[in-house]
Amino acid sequence: MWGRNVYDSISKFLQFQLTVNIVAVIVAFTGACITQDSPLKAVQMLWVNLIMDTFASLALATEPPTEALLLRKPYGRNKPLISRTMMKNILGHAVYQLTLIFTLLFVGEKLGQTRCSVRRQLGC
Repeated sequence: MWGRNVYDSISKFLQFQLTVNIVAVIVAFTGACITQDSPLKAVQMLWVNLIMDTFASLALATEPPTEALLLRKPYGRNKPLISRTMMKNILGHAVYQLTLIFTLLFVGEKLGQTRCSVRRQLGC
C-alpha cells in the first residue's frame, strides 16, 4: 500500500513540476525574444520556483495511503514513470497556461485600458 502511494505521489509531483517548468522556460525564452526583456527577472523566477516547489512537494507527498490502492493491479517493472496520459495532461495544461500568460503579457494592457475607459464613460 505504501509503495503504491509513493509511486502515485512521485507521478503527481513529476506531472506538476514538468508542467510548471515547461511553461516557465517557454515564457522566459519567448518573452525575452519578443519583448527584448524577460517577463520575470532572475530573483522573481527563483521565488516562483521556491514557492511552487515547496508547496507542491508538501501537497503531493503528504497524502496518506488508502485501502483503495490495493484494489488496483500493481504496475509492472517496465512501466514508464511518465505515461502517455501524463504526457497529454502535461502538454494540455502547459498550452492552457501559456495561452493565459501570453494573453495577459501581450494583450493585458489593452484589456486594462478598455476597462478604465468603460468606467470613465459610466462616471465611476
